[in-house]
Amino acid sequence: MKLYPIEAGNFKLDGGAMFGVVPKTLWNKTNPADENNLIDIAARCLLVEDGNRLILIDTGMGNKQSEKFFGYYSLWGDHSLDKSLAKYGFHRDDITDVFMTHLHFDHCGGSVQWNKDRTGYEVAFKNATFWSNDNHWDWATKPNAREKASFLSENILPMQESGQLKFINRPQTDFLAESELGFGILFADGHTEKQMLPHINYNGKTIVFCADLLATAGHIPIPYVMGYDTRPLLTIDEKAKFMNLAAENNYYLFLEHDAHNQIITVEQTEKGVRLKEVFSCEDILG
Repeated sequence: MKLYPIEAGNFKLDGGAMFGVVPKTLWNKTNPADENNLIDIAARCLLVEDGNRLILIDTGMGNKQSEKFFGYYSLWGDHSLDKSLAKYGFHRDDITDVFMTHLHFDHCGGSVQWNKDRTGYEVAFKNATFWSNDNHWDWATKPNAREKASFLSENILPMQESGQLKFINRPQTDFLAESELGFGILFADGHTEKQMLPHINYNGKTIVFCADLLATAGHIPIPYVMGYDTRPLLTIDEKAKFMNLAAENNYYLFLEHDAHNQIITVEQTEKGVRLKEVFSCEDILG
């Protein structure tokens, strides 16, 4: 098995929204805001090469939305999914599986693109199977008012219409379920219904793709919960359980949204779980 970080682009989000009820005087120390109160955010995906399979975990925002839409998110830097794939000698047509942690636009927008004459949409990975789970799919395709702006039908429905969509089988009792993709999955419901976090055994280490359960290293303290979460008290419970396991088992936490910290470990301290070490993807993934 080989793992490759895929940088799908950088953007900015409101720091207050990213940290919920936590005062700016605290979160600004780890995630400094600009003059518009915006903080740096990454869309860092992960490519898993395992035998004949090439599995892409999340796909970033994509590029099909309007200039007005992207203007809300202050895109910056020159990363793109295609350039990042090419860096490692791959093309999107090589991808066999696209695994979506959840269907918010900044995680799955790159899964769908305009067709050639821009009259409609098509999947951006023509040879891939797209993976979600039935509970989350139902949640995303019949969105609540709070998440409606994050679940965009043009990002989601073409996967089903293409016939390339499959659902992960979800056991009812296991905290960490095994999947047909060769890695374990933690299901978490605080951010959105049935978000999926891959746990990958790699060279004697457990790499966890943290998605939105742990957005940045600045979110390590348990009460630091995003304002975007639909069930913040549940996030606190899920995060406490996960972070304790991460400290006990020395998980390597792959941060999808932290523009400046790529992989971290955590440890138990007298103040609770706190940051232990910061690594580059090259340090851990090779």
